[in-house]
Amino acid sequence: MISIDKTTAFTRRAHRAIPGGCHTYSKGDDQFPLNAPSFIVSGKGCMVRDPSGREFLDWTMGLRSVVLGHAYPRVIEAVSEELERGSNFGRPSPLETLLAEELIELIPCAEMVKLAKNGSNVTTAAVRLARAATGRDLVVFPREHPFHSFDDWFIGSTPVDAGIPKTTKRFSQTFPYGDLAALQALFDEHPGEIAAVILEPATDRPPPSGYLEGLRELTRREGAILIFDEIVTGFRWHEAGAQTFYGVTPDMATFGKAMANGFSVSALVGRRDIMELGGLEHDRPRVFLLSSTNGGETHSIAAARATIAEIRDSDAVSHIWNVGGQLQQGLKGAAEAAGVAEVVNIGGYPCNPLFSFDAGDPLYSAGLRTLFLQETVAEGVLIPYIAPSFSHGVEEVDHTSEVAARAFAQVREVLEGAPLEERLRGPIVKPVFRRFNAVDLDT
Repeated sequence: MISIDKTTAFTRRAHRAIPGGCHTYSKGDDQFPLNAPSFIVSGKGCMVRDPSGREFLDWTMGLRSVVLGHAYPRVIEAVSEELERGSNFGRPSPLETLLAEELIELIPCAEMVKLAKNGSNVTTAAVRLARAATGRDLVVFPREHPFHSFDDWFIGSTPVDAGIPKTTKRFSQTFPYGDLAALQALFDEHPGEIAAVILEPATDRPPPSGYLEGLRELTRREGAILIFDEIVTGFRWHEAGAQTFYGVTPDMATFGKAMANGFSVSALVGRRDIMELGGLEHDRPRVFLLSSTNGGETHSIAAARATIAEIRDSDAVSHIWNVGGQLQQGLKGAAEAAGVAEVVNIGGYPCNPLFSFDAGDPLYSAGLRTLFLQETVAEGVLIPYIAPSFSHGVEEVDHTSEVAARAFAQVREVLEGAPLEERLRGPIVKPVFRRFNAVDLDT
């Protein structure tokens, strides 16, 4: 453990050594209030600890990846057993086949499986396969969906497009989620050119009635591949994915985050006739699909197998829905009691609650959010976003609601005229996707 003063010095060291000070932009200093822990050194269940020994009730749960709980015993035991045997070899481990077979048995669209280490890799691999299978170049996705990949085909469509060739950007098109007519117009505008439609089945609200079914019919009629990005929804909406929850089967799907309880594993699954283009048993041009030195890391695959087994054995998904719903009600009640319900939005599915501030002006709204996060951090609650886990329960929900009520009271005072800048101890949190480092929430 080190002191807070030394933590500040270590933060400077981190920024000298690492662009952004960390390896995931969502974990960056610009995403948290100044009093938030700069680093996390350990976690157990739904609690985490920073280098100076401060403990926090954690709702971030590793960017929604820790679905069971930090250092969950069943997962740690499975990992420990594999570490004793070694972690990487010159030929595949049997575990790779066992996990693939389990995913094929579980997920409707899975006839073959390819493993990787993160979500971006498998979504990009899905796009590559779709282009190879169709002989087309264009890929389209909803403009509202926040993140599919750090690769050029997606990042080129965001404000953070520095370094992306213009020639690459033209092969990606966007459309409004939920609007089948707009997507049909894209197909009409680019006849025989669209290889794939990739999207999250849902984010903060249910898809419009019949939308996913219509999407399935439209892509099939136009000869395009339908890809569900289930990096977030997988093992959270339903143990067999959102495709099971909604009853619509895509051609391919990608999974990550919750499938290994924080260990680095992702999966591309899909129809055999498409997936086998990345294999050895066909006479078509080969697709160099996914080939990663660490893709077959045995302990991470063991973590995935143990996580999926525990999710199924303990009905963890139902627990997550219940806890998330209870927290949504608690936060709504706290906002109403504090008189700030008009500027606080608490929505999303109970398994993946979302909350935001909307006071009209984007920068002012971001300031109110920063104040709320600052006050909850001061009371030991880390809640920049909400990822309910199997380790959260009624006690954590009640405590968080009580802390939120006091934080909302601070927000109410600002809305009534108290100077926001005098309440904040540091800069306003910023969006990840912005063109420049300075705050400009309009871009």
